[in-house]
Amino acid sequence: MHRLVATLTAVLLLGAAAGPADAARPDSCAGDLLFCENFERLPTGGPSTLNWGVDTRNGTLSVERGRRGDRVLHLHTAGNGRAFLRVDDFAAPGNRFYGRLRLRVDAFPTAPNWAHFTLVEATGTGSSEVVRPIGGQYAPTVPGTFWGVGADGGPTGDWTNWRESAPVTEDTWQCFEWSWEPAGNRISVWIDGVANPELTASTTDHGGNAVPFILPAVNTVKIGWQLYQPGPTPGQFDLWMDDIALSAERIGCAR
Repeated sequence: MHRLVATLTAVLLLGAAAGPADAARPDSCAGDLLFCENFERLPTGGPSTLNWGVDTRNGTLSVERGRRGDRVLHLHTAGNGRAFLRVDDFAAPGNRFYGRLRLRVDAFPTAPNWAHFTLVEATGTGSSEVVRPIGGQYAPTVPGTFWGVGADGGPTGDWTNWRESAPVTEDTWQCFEWSWEPAGNRISVWIDGVANPELTASTTDHGGNAVPFILPAVNTVKIGWQLYQPGPTPGQFDLWMDDIALSAERIGCAR
């Protein structure tokens, strides 16, 4: 009896010492997903390319321990560099899909004026548009840095449709989701599970030239960071990503 009590006490004390950070968490890659990476099976260091590629210029990708003890992807760039995880040979049924990622950015650009950046970029066939569902821009007229949907390389031109209703938040984990809907060529965005109706683009409602915005049939999705203007402030950027997933259905932030 005394041995049983001692054993139970030891178990309880071990659980208390472990705390919530060490408690079992749901598998963010469980279920029928088109692509998923939570970095848990990867060794620290990097980059690893078990089922994804790497696209960098003046930037690095590395897997490291996060604040909760789990593994996360650390992205670092200098100046207007880039560091992307690249999902090649991607195919979504009917070219319709949803994306989800968790994100913490140390600091966003505050110079030069109109400095814009991309965190998610999709390309494919049937349209030359380079579509950026998750990105943003520093707007000196407000001033402030805001999230926005954007594009480049196609008939609509180079644009980031930033919105004051979506200010960026530094050094805080957030969950970002987006949808890719060929009906109406529509992009929609959720932040921490809440839809922002202004963070959208569609055939005739977008931030570019007055021509139709047509989504490509996606075969490549890049997720990471790129800044396009030289001489930014700060001169280097660090961000962390986790629980990246692409799916035929909305995934949500709960898992």
